[in-house]
Amino acid sequence: MHRFLCLLVLITTSSYADDSVSVCFNYGCVTQATVKFSAQQLSSVTQTLAAAHDAGEERTLLAQVIGTLYAWAGEQTPIHADRGGNLADAGVQGAMDCIDHSTTTTRFLHLLEQHDALHFHHVIATTRRGWIFQHLTATIEELPLATASAASATSATAAQRLRFAVDSWYVDNGKPAIVLPLAEWFNYGGSGV
Repeated sequence: MHRFLCLLVLITTSSYADDSVSVCFNYGCVTQATVKFSAQQLSSVTQTLAAAHDAGEERTLLAQVIGTLYAWAGEQTPIHADRGGNLADAGVQGAMDCIDHSTTTTRFLHLLEQHDALHFHHVIATTRRGWIFQHLTATIEELPLATASAASATSATAAQRLRFAVDSWYVDNGKPAIVLPLAEWFNYGGSGV
């Protein structure tokens, strides 16, 4: 029994060890800084996401968690000055464009994925909208249902799986990210664009 408890403590503490992520700012990922999330912070966001009973709930909670991670990163870097869009914070140290946001949000999502905090989604490559006036976003893909048969799960192509934009560019630092179906995001203008 003693060995089991020691092993449990070791597993629990190692899964929530401090972790660092590089954040981008000052447009085009020109400046990068490393932020450190404590074991307690990582445990908190992991527990928040664990409350999700389905993919929809996970996306709702994920929007909040991404905002929280940005707020904590803003305590260590000038990104606390970032405002939604590109107009409200133009020229401010720590301002972020969609390149900064899509890169940093993708890194945050990978961090969550590495800590097994995502149960209904996985992180995929960033998505670009437009060619002249471009906009980029972090992207997640809904996993096949855990209850689906192995044959139907493997036969489902990636194109058939639901994909979602996780876009923090539209909101002020620390606010919940916009999470919406990728098809809707392609037509989304939002405020502050």
